[in-house]
Amino acid sequence: MIIAGLVLAGIAALIHVYIFYMESIAWTSAAARKTFGTTEDEAAAPATKALAFNQGFYNLFLAVAVILGIIFFAIGQDSIALTLIFTGAGSMVGAALVLILSSPDKAAAALKQGVVPALGVVMLAIGVAI
Repeated sequence: MIIAGLVLAGIAALIHVYIFYMESIAWTSAAARKTFGTTEDEAAAPATKALAFNQGFYNLFLAVAVILGIIFFAIGQDSIALTLIFTGAGSMVGAALVLILSSPDKAAAALKQGVVPALGVVMLAIGVAI
């Protein structure tokens, strides 16, 4: 169970690195506009660019926490590893819950960003408990 939890948390981290890329680097691209449902004018507006840039870094930092947790697990530092993974992946789940509760029309996006880390957290918790 622990390995499955680590793999799922790692996949969640990769998803969040991709979200970082879309929000902070490729925000005005056609792919990002399609993904986030923005028009060319909305994406180019200084306010949305700044918000997306900042939000992208939040996603990157959550991914980094999980990746570092996996590295610490690999070198036998289980307490540090679990703290980082549960914090990073748990925050991903929390952000997905906030999104779905505040914007029900974005349920698909919330599920894309929240289901994999939720499964990782559950598997890891079960693996640690048994």
